[in-house]
Amino acid sequence: MIDWMAFVLVLVSALVATAVVVSAYSLGIRLLTISGRTPIVTPAEFTDAITIVTPAEIKAAEKRAKKAAKKSPLSEGQKRAAFVGAWVCFAVSALAVVYGIYLIVGDHLIKLFTH
Repeated sequence: MIDWMAFVLVLVSALVATAVVVSAYSLGIRLLTISGRTPIVTPAEFTDAITIVTPAEIKAAEKRAKKAAKKSPLSEGQKRAAFVGAWVCFAVSALAVVYGIYLIVGDHLIKLFTH
């Protein structure tokens, strides 16, 4: 027989954990951008793959990011606080993921190393 309350508990826990991880990570990206450090990720080069972003487009994006950073109305202290806040958000996101992995395999690892 199915324990429906346990099923609902797992469902709600998964939804809340997903919301925490995604929200913390996206807030971290937003704070990183506000701090003037726009993350620009160049596409990986794979053989037989289609390159979506050209090198000229990457340079243009980097130029726009530097120009936007110069126009920022924030003081240096506010930018620094946003940068620290971004890394705090990334840490919260990473810790939530690590804790989730611990909940799944933690007891097995403890038994493995204690016996």
